[in-house]
Amino acid sequence: MAFRNTFYNDLLLYQKLGQSCFGNRGRFYATKVDLRKLRPMILKRIERRSQLYPVRAMIPVANEVLLARNVLIHGVSTLINSFPLMACKFCPEIYIGEQGHLIPTCRGYKRRAKNRVHEWVKGGLNDILVPVETFHLNNMFQNVIRHDQRFDFDRIAAVVELCWQAGADVPHDENLSPSSSNLEAANGNVDGFESLSPNVLAVVAKKTLEAWDVLRSGVEKLLLVYPVKVCKYCSEVHVGPSGHKARLCGVFKHESWKGAHFWTKANVDNLVPPKIVWRRRPQDPPVLVNEGRDFYGRVPAVLDLCTKAGVIVPAKYNVLMKVQGLSGPANYKFAAALEGQTTN
Repeated sequence: MAFRNTFYNDLLLYQKLGQSCFGNRGRFYATKVDLRKLRPMILKRIERRSQLYPVRAMIPVANEVLLARNVLIHGVSTLINSFPLMACKFCPEIYIGEQGHLIPTCRGYKRRAKNRVHEWVKGGLNDILVPVETFHLNNMFQNVIRHDQRFDFDRIAAVVELCWQAGADVPHDENLSPSSSNLEAANGNVDGFESLSPNVLAVVAKKTLEAWDVLRSGVEKLLLVYPVKVCKYCSEVHVGPSGHKARLCGVFKHESWKGAHFWTKANVDNLVPPKIVWRRRPQDPPVLVNEGRDFYGRVPAVLDLCTKAGVIVPAKYNVLMKVQGLSGPANYKFAAALEGQTTN
């Protein structure tokens, strides 16, 4: 009752003085906004903003990214026909070698089982260059795609869509996604690649690794200028200022939102997944086992594939490769004992 009396007294004081405060109770705002009047202003602001894109300084970067992407696809397609690629039958794990490793990291089909040994089959191009697709927009600032409009727009590679919005000259015969490019190469049916000499393979691997670095660095530069969204709970990517409203999120624990995506800012790994693999070094056993998993190298699959063709890896990858590292716990104990004898 005392608080109510104090409130009414402050209200009477406010009406008399015409001030914007209620004594010591803080401020109360009652601004009436007509959203119908604000809508033309908002649309006009969006239209003015669209005139700033594409940014002319980023057009060469977008063209360079498209060129590097084509070189990367053709280079990986060539190398996987000379070096065996194994893929797990039940999870996304891959391994570059004659036979897969024995590290029990398989989660099984739809997480049916965890920490099991992988069941290896022959892999292909899409296992290394994971296809990331998005809706192809008519323009960058078009209306948000509704759920009933999801079949009215094409699905293309997210990198290609980003370069197109950045002003790149995308040819009509451009391979829009790795899933539709060089399918014969992915299945190992391309003629002539098996007879390539080691010197030719080394040249191809060097260009492939350079294209990989150019692609990722170029996409990182474009993300500083152009907005790209990724779903917080799945791998869906949308290139544009706001995400679409197509209810395609497949995370079952969020079914109460009817499959709606939760958009956050995307990074390079969302558009160009590195696909990390275990790397066998000369000091490692012929088949990698679980006991030495803390000592093996973990590198992007493209990097491991290129090193097997004889490419000298840049120094920035030495930490991931662990070239001079120990091969397992047994060697580690031996080295520790030897070091103790030398100190004494």
